Amino acid sequence: MHDLVIRDALLVDGLGRPPRHGSLAVANGRIAEVGDEVGAARAVVAARGLALAPGIIDTHTHYDAQVTWDPDLAASSSLGVTTAIIGNCGFTIAPCRPADRDLVMRNLTNVEGMSLEALRAGIRWNFESFPDYLRALEAAGLGINLAAFAGHSSIRTFVMGDEAPRRPARPAEIAAMRELLIEALRAGAVGFATSTSPAHNGELGLPMPSRLADEAEMFALTGALRAAGRGVFMLTKGGHTAIGFLEEIAAQNARPVVVAALLHNSTNPEAVFQDLDQIAAANARGRTLIGAVSCCPLTNEFTLQAPYPFEGLAAWRPALGETGAAFARVIADRAFRDAIRAELAQPAVFRLFNGEWDQVFVVEAARPDHRPLENRSIAEIARAARADPLDTLLDLALAEELATMFTATLLNADEGAVARLLQHPCSLVSLSDAGAHLTFFNDAGFGLHLLGRWVRERGVLSLEQAVRKLTSDAARVFGIPDRGRLAPGAAADLMLFDPATVGRGPKGRRFDLPAGASRLVTPAIGLHGVWVNGARVLDADGPIAPAPRAGKLLREFVA
Repeated sequence: MHDLVIRDALLVDGLGRPPRHGSLAVANGRIAEVGDEVGAARAVVAARGLALAPGIIDTHTHYDAQVTWDPDLAASSSLGVTTAIIGNCGFTIAPCRPADRDLVMRNLTNVEGMSLEALRAGIRWNFESFPDYLRALEAAGLGINLAAFAGHSSIRTFVMGDEAPRRPARPAEIAAMRELLIEALRAGAVGFATSTSPAHNGELGLPMPSRLADEAEMFALTGALRAAGRGVFMLTKGGHTAIGFLEEIAAQNARPVVVAALLHNSTNPEAVFQDLDQIAAANARGRTLIGAVSCCPLTNEFTLQAPYPFEGLAAWRPALGETGAAFARVIADRAFRDAIRAELAQPAVFRLFNGEWDQVFVVEAARPDHRPLENRSIAEIARAARADPLDTLLDLALAEELATMFTATLLNADEGAVARLLQHPCSLVSLSDAGAHLTFFNDAGFGLHLLGRWVRERGVLSLEQAVRKLTSDAARVFGIPDRGRLAPGAAADLMLFDPATVGRGPKGRRFDLPAGASRLVTPAIGLHGVWVNGARVLDADGPIAPAPRAGKLLREFVA
């Protein structure tokens, strides 16, 4: 007898085949049967025609810290995710010496918008090495399946300490980093992740350590993948990092390269497609590269106390690391502002903010006399005042002691362009950033948004195409065996939803992180069930409590 049968479902198999009606049986955490008729079971769910698909595989998350205090990770499973990959961009917390813990947390606070108080109160530091970290996660139990990257910035900090964000590494340091990476890969890391993005700055505005790596370091560390015979190389690309350089890495190591974050910039509209076309040309030459794209507009809520959208601008550097009165003096300076205006006037291959002031809104004013400005764009406010929009934003923030809450749609605002990204054969739907930037945005529900906005409302993808992109495509790229498809023998990671209503709800804010820190949430719509390795973690009423910790730490991957 089976443990579970889901009857009368619209089966969307994750492999791109047309949906068909039928039933699915689960036994011992795996799919036992799929067909018109399946055997009896101890528990039966009547799907009544709802769609049953593999659970979403979220390949770009930052739960490295959060999972130590929140192993359930209901923030993702409640949105259909059954497998997540952590450690993206190389911003991990292992390996980490006790003496470096506070530095690592302060870096995460700046680069990933995490609350320092929440990190200090929440992280369980019961590890030092990367293998110790994996063992600690397994011992605590997991609510979803996790795979973990070995992270460049953490490895660099472990070897170089305070010098990691300040200078190139010496040959002996590179060799030590390589040994740590090989140790991590042998322990079960899914690969090696790094970043060259100028938007990625740590404490005091210093570059995140990986940004100081030269070509010799990059080739030596990515060569560890070839030496270990396993692993994916994941890189968040700065505009100066050429696809040709990444193709050379792929060629030398015969390992897949995932290139992030390929987002559409309306002021340089063809740049992202040129990157994808170069990736396609590399694939035609026998290399394995894929571009990570998002199906969501990149929208941030922010204050000038944490001005993440602007920190990638070269002209913003004088403000990096400054606080209080010193920061206020910098952003009030006319020469500083003129330098920003001059930079924004020049096209860029990639940057977060591109001077689209009509996409920046005042969400919440701190002073009552400024409340009439709420829900108006900076462009509109500036026109009414006959002022420059940059001056308008900075002067308003200064008048409110930097407490003004703004929102900005930074990238992926052009839906026609996003449709092209989603349809490109070399794109991987990804970039949720779940676990990071929790006060700025929350795209953990990217999969539900894909199914609602891009399948049902826009018709850009068919249901079977979208489910494949969220499941088996991701499993194939990362070598995750037995997941991402509805087939006998595969893991019973499942999602039951209504194609007619599925999507993500309006944003809200909760104060449930350690130390009372807040996070943005977007609830699921039309999601009726989620199972992780056959254990139900969500029903139509929401997450099941107490949550069954049926998730697995994934350590074995197929080449």
